[in-house]
Amino acid sequence: MMNGSCKIPFCAPDEGEEVEEAVSALDMAREPVILNVYDMFWTNDYTSNVGVGVYHSGLEIYGREYAYGGHPFPFSGVFDIRPRDARELGEQFKFKQSLHMGNTDFTEQEVERITEELGKEYRGDRYHLMSRNCNHFSGAFSQILTGRDIPAWVNRLAYMSTCVPFLQRCLPKEWLTPAALQTTVNETTQQSSSGQNSS
Repeated sequence: MMNGSCKIPFCAPDEGEEVEEAVSALDMAREPVILNVYDMFWTNDYTSNVGVGVYHSGLEIYGREYAYGGHPFPFSGVFDIRPRDARELGEQFKFKQSLHMGNTDFTEQEVERITEELGKEYRGDRYHLMSRNCNHFSGAFSQILTGRDIPAWVNRLAYMSTCVPFLQRCLPKEWLTPAALQTTVNETTQQSSSGQNSS
């Protein structure tokens, strides 16, 4: 009769070795994935009580926080910062809270490759405040890493704009896309140059 101490490859290990191997395999991965949420405007102090706010979010994993932002160029808008460091985002941002989304088995290198691939979809010039924003990115990234989407309240304003289309028309176009912002900046610069040249 065989016992569990047999070292021939086709022999079954004893129960203690099997449990130990399973536990160490679980310890090897299972990195926590944290959603960090920021207030973007002081108005959230009043509007969040009724379930609407303007929020920025990023996903924290392996000591970095990954987020998405717009710019007028045709390359990735995905960037990383120190977790919960609102100063790196800008003065209008204020850290609100962290939510544990789950754990992932992806390694740090795999997470880097995932963010590179997501960067092809989430290019800076494709940013749109209502239809492709930082919260859409955080939701997609969280789905890949944990199988869970971010809480609906984080991106409720964007969702509401799909249900009530006139909401988008109420906002300055510069808020919606980086291309609109760049156009406005260029027009303002040209007007300033024209005004200085005619003087």
